[in-house]
Amino acid sequence: MYTLIADSGSTKTDWVLMKGSTLIKEIKTNGFNPYFQTREQIIPELIAGLKPHLIGLEQIDELYYYGAGCSTNENCAMIKECLSSAIEIGEIFVAHDLLASARAVCKNKPGIACILGTGSNSCLFDGEKITENVPSFGYLWGDYGSGAQIGKYFIKHFFEETLPNDLRSAFEDAGYNREAILSGVYKNAMPSRYLASINSFINLHLEHPFIKELIKVCFNSFFVHQINKYTSSKKYKVHSVGSIGFYYKDLLKETASNHGYEIGNIIRSPIEGLMEYHS
Repeated sequence: MYTLIADSGSTKTDWVLMKGSTLIKEIKTNGFNPYFQTREQIIPELIAGLKPHLIGLEQIDELYYYGAGCSTNENCAMIKECLSSAIEIGEIFVAHDLLASARAVCKNKPGIACILGTGSNSCLFDGEKITENVPSFGYLWGDYGSGAQIGKYFIKHFFEETLPNDLRSAFEDAGYNREAILSGVYKNAMPSRYLASINSFINLHLEHPFIKELIKVCFNSFFVHQINKYTSSKKYKVHSVGSIGFYYKDLLKETASNHGYEIGNIIRSPIEGLMEYHS
């Protein structure tokens, strides 16, 4: 009996193929988000990126897909339709990536689970189910503490010429300029993915005081607009899933401490926890 598990963010999707409790194969494809992509965009990517890895296998009995944007019945149904159109699957379960994160970092204990990657989100988890979720509202109005917000703030400083001279020069030397950035944002099917990609440069200059302060500003907004709003929030450890929380973990811990929170588990991807859960 084959089981396929997927953890999909807006930038990338981690897939694992299991047979019982044995890992058969790991696969990586682009990420998917039904808020920003159509069926006509998602299905060809699944066929091109995922299907070739499954050729020659017996039928996959179960697929557990946890995805960004799968927060409504309509979006879950759309993703389910895309999956069933692209590959042959017995039974498909689609849920929000928040549930994946909560299961991966909180295990069976209560806590606050956060996603800090291209986008951001959070929830209060009682050890079995999500009991509260402060809406994130995406990269235009929310996604506090995310890679998209950090990239957006950095670009804003670049455009307004408030970056320190050494950072500005390094940024331009890396190939960034006004036209390239505007094209990357406004001509991109996934603007949040482009904004978050700026973190590849930011991470190289993580010791720069300006960079540290910018990241802390974004993390601070995440606690103000998200974490502080949960019922009795200070009672719980705050756990994080995603590349931004993982690579900037020291700054995340510092910001959390300033708000009176204790940080629990910080992992880059929830896939290992999901493998354990579903095996």
